[in-house]
Amino acid sequence: MHTATRTRAPRAHDAQDSQNEAHRQNGAASPPDAVPIELTINGARHALRVEPWTSLLDLLREQLQLTGTKKGCDHGQCGACTVLVNGVRINACLALAAAHDGADVTTVEGLAQDGALHPVQQAFVDHDAFQCGYCTPGQICSAVGLLAEGHAHCRDEVREQMSGNLCRCGAYVNITNAVEAVRRAQRLAASEGDEP
Repeated sequence: MHTATRTRAPRAHDAQDSQNEAHRQNGAASPPDAVPIELTINGARHALRVEPWTSLLDLLREQLQLTGTKKGCDHGQCGACTVLVNGVRINACLALAAAHDGADVTTVEGLAQDGALHPVQQAFVDHDAFQCGYCTPGQICSAVGLLAEGHAHCRDEVREQMSGNLCRCGAYVNITNAVEAVRRAQRLAASEGDEP
């Protein structure tokens, strides 16, 4: 019987292991110094020092205590860690924090404004688009990014473009309903704005 060997994709913290091993072999006492970076996170500017292998997810959760962004698979396969970087949705577990020096990062904590939920957050409440809630922050950030991209023009396209965000509870129908409701409201508002 033949058993296939599986190779896993490299992860951000693999770089840490390699770096530490290289330092041990060279007789160095400690890993390289942290690097300075600046990020605007949810509208607030942060001057930080991070180790080169620190993922954006670990920086947000462990150093800045922004725990809305969830650590799911830590392999970029579930979408629980989705955040917006310069308005584009990314998996924070795969992004090295130092590589995003100067970036504008929005997490689920930064979506509500002046005490009012973001329209996508409100739609998730209105459409009961969550069960356990673990994937919800990533789903919401992904939906905000999807709507800003403007590539989804129908329900099937919304479903396809949200497919990188997994929901273990199976709330996909309600998640799609929520995103589709906001998409339609935005389309209606845009068409009303075009009228003379």
